[in-house]
Amino acid sequence: MKKKLLIAAAVLAVFGCVIAKAQFGFGAPQQQTDANGDPKGPDLEYVVRLNVQLGQAFTVGDNGKGTRTVIPITGGTFKGKDIQGEVLPGGADYQMQVDGRTEIEAIYCIRTDDGVNIHVRNCGIIKMGGQGGMYFRCAPKFEAPKDSKYAWLNESLFLCQPSFGGAGGGITLDVWRVK
Repeated sequence: MKKKLLIAAAVLAVFGCVIAKAQFGFGAPQQQTDANGDPKGPDLEYVVRLNVQLGQAFTVGDNGKGTRTVIPITGGTFKGKDIQGEVLPGGADYQMQVDGRTEIEAIYCIRTDDGVNIHVRNCGIIKMGGQGGMYFRCAPKFEAPKDSKYAWLNESLFLCQPSFGGAGGGITLDVWRVK
């Protein structure tokens, strides 16, 4: 009986390793390296530019964790190779500033030119100072209907490089998909 249990446990262990390898990529080829031998980073694919219009910012004040500022999102447009449309009014950029660092969480919706609504949650950091002057990067997360031609937005990670001075005094967001 003990021998049968040990054999069954061994078979399950081997089978579990095969499943883990298939699901999680264990045993995949070594990551490529650059000329210095450092791991090569993932490639990026440009996806879309959003021109977001902003309303008048207001502050909630210092809540003990930092100073909360809210910036309403009032509209805008977006355009990329496979996607374009409008930024819907009603969202906002919720910012928390502590010691010269601002954490951003913008929550809003966009509507494609063929009528598909997509939810966006864009989290990031602004840090003033240093040699570069300002660090400002975000990681948007999209929620598109799974039965739409935009479902691919649900299945990737994205990076965003914001810049000021967009149309109407708003903000421009250039977005790349991490391959």
